Amino acid sequence: MARLPAVLGTDDLPLAELCAARIDGELFAIDEGWAPIDEPDLPSLRAAVVALRVSRSLIIERLSAAWVHDALDAAPRTAQFCVPHRSRIAAIADRRITVREVVLTDDEVVELGGVRCTTPARTAFDLLRETSLPDADSVDVVARLLAPRPRLADQVRERLDRAQRMPHRARALVRLDHAVAAAALIAAGSIQPSLTR
Repeated sequence: MARLPAVLGTDDLPLAELCAARIDGELFAIDEGWAPIDEPDLPSLRAAVVALRVSRSLIIERLSAAWVHDALDAAPRTAQFCVPHRSRIAAIADRRITVREVVLTDDEVVELGGVRCTTPARTAFDLLRETSLPDADSVDVVARLLAPRPRLADQVRERLDRAQRMPHRARALVRLDHAVAAAALIAAGSIQPSLTR
């Protein structure tokens, strides 16, 4: 018997069968996918869930990548993807996803179970500069990325320091300082992460 993938969608089984398996306690719903009840909640599972939204190979980024890296409690409603600027793609008309072209190096992407996602460092770098994200939300998410990764703050600060002419750099550095302080409190167990998207 062929093994089913760790994350199922309606391309794998009809919705009625997925719902019946959930009622029987065999599957649980996760974002827009379904997974066996005994499947560990790992970054590779979360990446596979986000990848269900697109039929092509895109790179998971920003808040979606933060969820993959366990810095958000729930996947964002709009999945965020990117492609390197040298890999231009046609526009995708789907309100459930956004895709942007970015300058990205190979070491800023990690492969999780065959799905590409920005690294925690690149994810933090992007979220610190994200103007559509309120400062408090950016700081909360980045703090949750930093807390279990002691050297990540230095990597992100170094990346920001190298980008002297980058838009929103000063704001990103202030956000990073606040995120480092919040991450220290999270790591010490003094506060619980507050963002539950």
